[in-house]
Amino acid sequence: MALLEMIFVLVQSLIQYPQPAGDGLDEATHCRMKERQELLDHEMARLLQELEEQDEGWGAVLSGALQQWPFWVIAGVLLLLALWFTCRRRSGEASSNDVHEGEDSVDGREECMEVKVQESSDASEQRSREKEDHDGGKGESGSDGMEDREKTRYAGNEQGILLVDRIEWPVEDLERGCSVIAELMESLTRVFVDSVSNTPYPVPQEAIGVGSAFEGWSPRDWDGVYRVLVPLNPPPGHTFHLEPNSAGQLAARTFNVCVELVCTCEKEQVEEKPLCFLHHSREELRRKQKRSLLEMLCTSSYLDVEKTSRWFCQLVRSSWLQVPQWHSWHVVFQPCSRSCRLELSKGRESLTVEMLFGVRRGDSDIFVSSQPTKATITASTAWAETYAVAEAKFFRHIARQLPCESLHLKCLQLFTCILRDTGFSSSTWKTVVMHVLTTVPLSRWHRRAFARRLWDIMAYLDRCLQLTHLRHFVLGNERLPAEISLPPAMRGVVPPNLFEHLARDPAAHREARQAYGRLRFRLGVLLSSH
Repeated sequence: MALLEMIFVLVQSLIQYPQPAGDGLDEATHCRMKERQELLDHEMARLLQELEEQDEGWGAVLSGALQQWPFWVIAGVLLLLALWFTCRRRSGEASSNDVHEGEDSVDGREECMEVKVQESSDASEQRSREKEDHDGGKGESGSDGMEDREKTRYAGNEQGILLVDRIEWPVEDLERGCSVIAELMESLTRVFVDSVSNTPYPVPQEAIGVGSAFEGWSPRDWDGVYRVLVPLNPPPGHTFHLEPNSAGQLAARTFNVCVELVCTCEKEQVEEKPLCFLHHSREELRRKQKRSLLEMLCTSSYLDVEKTSRWFCQLVRSSWLQVPQWHSWHVVFQPCSRSCRLELSKGRESLTVEMLFGVRRGDSDIFVSSQPTKATITASTAWAETYAVAEAKFFRHIARQLPCESLHLKCLQLFTCILRDTGFSSSTWKTVVMHVLTTVPLSRWHRRAFARRLWDIMAYLDRCLQLTHLRHFVLGNERLPAEISLPPAMRGVVPPNLFEHLARDPAAHREARQAYGRLRFRLGVLLSSH
């Protein structure tokens, strides 16, 4: 209080009695000013003495604090920095919950690429995810309260659930068609074995369903044809030997199937001893109407695809009346130089099946097939290497492991049908999805995670486009399931780059990047609208 009085007196004296600006004052004025100055000095001394007596404790504290002003400045700066770091960390944690997992990371230590999908590190999210994994997708049976909290917290998941339920899914039609074709091929195979026994013709084995229909999905550009691969074994007295005849890319190789005669002198049958093509004269073989495969279906010493196709179609024609399906299905054979294609119809239902034939590479799941690759095959003795059987086997393996067995197929369906005309082929999407299936744990492929898995696929494609490198899925892939068998020579090869054309053509690469940007926008709009 005394301090305030002192300040008031000082201010009042300055206002009412300003100091002179010059020496032009008379002696009386100087005297009055001197007296006034002495009075003020006396008053100031009195007030200071009172202040020291009354507020001696407070003044000491204040004086000490003022003397330590550098300490208080540093403490204030540290306090501000602590508050700033705290706010920054909280905002980072909040934003990590909202960001979608479309951002990927790459393990730069590998030569080609190893894309890792971003997952949230929030602890509560991890606990809820583990709970979902435990429930596995049967998980529609969880408590309503938990389900409501999950939908509220993860709006993207709710959008994904709504979208996955609205995707047009032709699974029933595909299963029906695949079932009919499988039963037909089983019946035909039994007839084939009886028909070609004791003949120099190849022996058809159990047919294998290949292509998108037997994998459980159908791209928009699917031609509606159910394809099966019929492995051919050499007849008695013959062996098949594969000779590579193309120096092109590893993923587009072709082979010649060399037919060689082997001795059968030591083999005996129940009825009679077979004639050995190596050790019996041509006259004796001709007299007993024994001709080798080399004379029947080969050009030079190589198995001819077109001759084999004509023989196989004739075999199917002659076998049709011996299968039970001929009573209920009408069949029309369609001409084809490298396969056997027929159209089945019953009332309003119609199916088209194409029977390809091939030779297995050793005991593996890799074949050389009569189906030509994208590159034009002119030689009738050229058989293209195919990985369709290994890929179909991979999809069957995945279907047995996933909590929601069709979620990956719905991802494929969405990218190839709903988000069509994006500039990326169905085979590209299939390769990308298969890679993501071996990257993201299979326990996370459930309905609630549909939107996340879509962004994972987008992130993988984005990184592949950045690096202009998309690895072949089968060749050199160390993550293939153990049940998929590869020839020993294929295990250690460097996977071919399916985006090599983008690496060579900057204009095509730029166009692909632009197409990806448009696709990302369309996917975001699609998810936000559901």
